[in-house]
Amino acid sequence: MASFSQEKKNDKSIEPEIAGATLEIGQSADPIWKDKLSYLKRYVTSKEGWVGDYDYLYLITPNIWPLNKKYKGYKAPFYGLNDEVPILLTVVLGLQHALCMIGSIVSPPLAIAGGAFYFDSAMTQYLVSAAFITTGIATALQVTRVHIAKTPFYIGTGLLSVVGPTFDILPIAFTYTGMRYANGTCPTAEDGTQLPCPEAWGAILGSILCTVWVQILMSFVPPKTLNKIFPKVVTGSLLLLVGIYLVGNGMNNWGGSSNCHAGTGFYALCPDVSSPQPLPWGDPKLIGLGFTVFVAIIFVEQFGSPLMKSASVIIGLFVGCLVSGLTGYWSMNNIYAAPAVTFLWVHTFPLSVDGALILPLLIMFICEAVSCMPDILATAEISDVDIEGTEFNARVQGGILCDGMGSLIAALGTGPPMVSQAGNNGVIVITGCASRRAGWCASVFLILMGIFGKFGAIFGSMPPSVLGGMQVFLYSTIAVAGLRVLGLVRYTRRNRFILTVALGIGFVDITQPDWWDSILTYSGSNVALSGFEQGLNLIVQTPFIIAAVLGVFLNLALPDDASQMDDMLRDQTGQAVLHKEE
Repeated sequence: MASFSQEKKNDKSIEPEIAGATLEIGQSADPIWKDKLSYLKRYVTSKEGWVGDYDYLYLITPNIWPLNKKYKGYKAPFYGLNDEVPILLTVVLGLQHALCMIGSIVSPPLAIAGGAFYFDSAMTQYLVSAAFITTGIATALQVTRVHIAKTPFYIGTGLLSVVGPTFDILPIAFTYTGMRYANGTCPTAEDGTQLPCPEAWGAILGSILCTVWVQILMSFVPPKTLNKIFPKVVTGSLLLLVGIYLVGNGMNNWGGSSNCHAGTGFYALCPDVSSPQPLPWGDPKLIGLGFTVFVAIIFVEQFGSPLMKSASVIIGLFVGCLVSGLTGYWSMNNIYAAPAVTFLWVHTFPLSVDGALILPLLIMFICEAVSCMPDILATAEISDVDIEGTEFNARVQGGILCDGMGSLIAALGTGPPMVSQAGNNGVIVITGCASRRAGWCASVFLILMGIFGKFGAIFGSMPPSVLGGMQVFLYSTIAVAGLRVLGLVRYTRRNRFILTVALGIGFVDITQPDWWDSILTYSGSNVALSGFEQGLNLIVQTPFIIAAVLGVFLNLALPDDASQMDDMLRDQTGQAVLHKEE
């Protein structure tokens, strides 16, 4: 098979060399298309095209002696972006990339539906399905990398990088609905039970459609400029705060459900008084159900095969669901009632724009545009493509623009906003496949998972304790990602000061979420002033938003001076000079 790229002579190209040729004026296209058709026929009808020479046994061999002796020190063959990959391997790895994303796809809509807007099971299942479908569409756009005609710009990275729902919308949603339930614009029962509030989700969707354009415009700003305004000291702190904040929400579910934590009436027991085996919040049996997810994830990480390790979260969920099902904590009614097939707009929400959401969402999308860059860098590095220069900058620009377009598509499809993720990088490293074919195949699987309504119904019906165990693990990985970014920061006196201020106020928001309630309490008839006040409250009471505002301000305002302590630390460790200040 001839090489697709002249720079890599050993690459297994997806098409004959003639496929990359340019057609000269006056030249007939018939020979080129004949060669393409001939190649395609050989590819789909031969054993080599379907199976190839990949060692499939490696993918399913557990890390248990003596089974793992054969693959000690084994390195899987590497398939580049455009290399020819056997059809069977493409399908297997496409499914694997889809499976490794399930946890991060279902967690935001489940948290939104149950912890913020108190939707019923049918609406929850629909939001999960909508998240799968919009994720599949955005990921396909990211992998394809569409060139904007007559410009040097692209939509997408052209890498096997995935796009999924952002967790950053959750703190905003929780704070916003808390305000609406407090001021009576979301319904509450006579006993204080908070009822479903689809109007609030419609307000968030409408406000997203107005604010996502800031990220789309930022995609045309040079990455170096973005890094200068939003350095790692800012992006690392916001990731850390988002992770810590969400762990608390996950722990509420782990204890039984966020609804029944100090709940009354229908929510006096967890997840509610009508569920199978209802128990008080934090009952040891409920905590144990969550731990089954944790234990399964740890077990898979230690002893699992390569395919199992990269899907440890979904395996942990499966074990948790199996244990909870066998012990009688499942209600199958919602699964039986769920439609076999669903799609976007089966349920709709009344769109509106709330002025209180504009500033927080603008800040969120600005942060999204910057925070996705390390993930794109990581995916490019393990995909064996350039990680600097014009081509890499174009990939970053395309990735930021694709995230913005993905959020726009998701909002139009009633789903949560999107951001590039690096959760599938482990699959690329373990399997040695960075081919975009696997990315396209994963997109198809994700869309199909969303279309089949029973699949979403399973996640919408699982016991909250099982979901909480998964969420605590998943949200902790966000905090760890923040620590990883902060580990790249040069700890000068100036940067330590910025971190102290930003994290200090952010931690206040996490530990005392109502600390600002009695300061801005305007209740007059001026609607504009009331909306502006609510927007300020939303900013101040959302940990990563206030931390980002303070971090960016201090980074731009404080002089970049050196101190004797910085020089001393540099001399003692010899490590500070290894990190380039951005």
